[in-house]
Amino acid sequence: MDKPKVNIRNKRASHDYEFIETYTAGIVLTGTEIKSIRAGKVSLVDSFCYFHRGELFVKGMNISEYYWGTYNNHDPRRDRKLLLQRKELAKLERKSQETGLTIIATRLFINDKGLAKLDIALAKGKKEYDKRETLKLKDAKREMDRHMKI
Repeated sequence: MDKPKVNIRNKRASHDYEFIETYTAGIVLTGTEIKSIRAGKVSLVDSFCYFHRGELFVKGMNISEYYWGTYNNHDPRRDRKLLLQRKELAKLERKSQETGLTIIATRLFINDKGLAKLDIALAKGKKEYDKRETLKLKDAKREMDRHMKI
């Protein structure tokens, strides 16, 4: 029997930010957290990454409490450490110091080995007119695709 694919996206991020670089990072989790992720009980809205003592953490990622968890259940909104190579961490820390750049979580998935991974992006915030332009392009592309099918 196939395992259900977990692919949780932060749709708002692509609307509010322009992605410059993307990375895939591992996450340090507890037992009930991975069970909740496999059940798809995760929200990436308003999640971002920050550095603390040279380590990268994700803040604002909500992993709901595991339904069958007991007193060992996890805190749904706790900060979670991300795992990247030292070179990537140094590069990200350097770039995130620049004005207007931030690191945001874009997608959470489980890889072939059963490990939870988080796609993060170095991003720059869009202005209001950029957001409108993006929506116009998306609508135009959808219209063209619709006409091509006919």
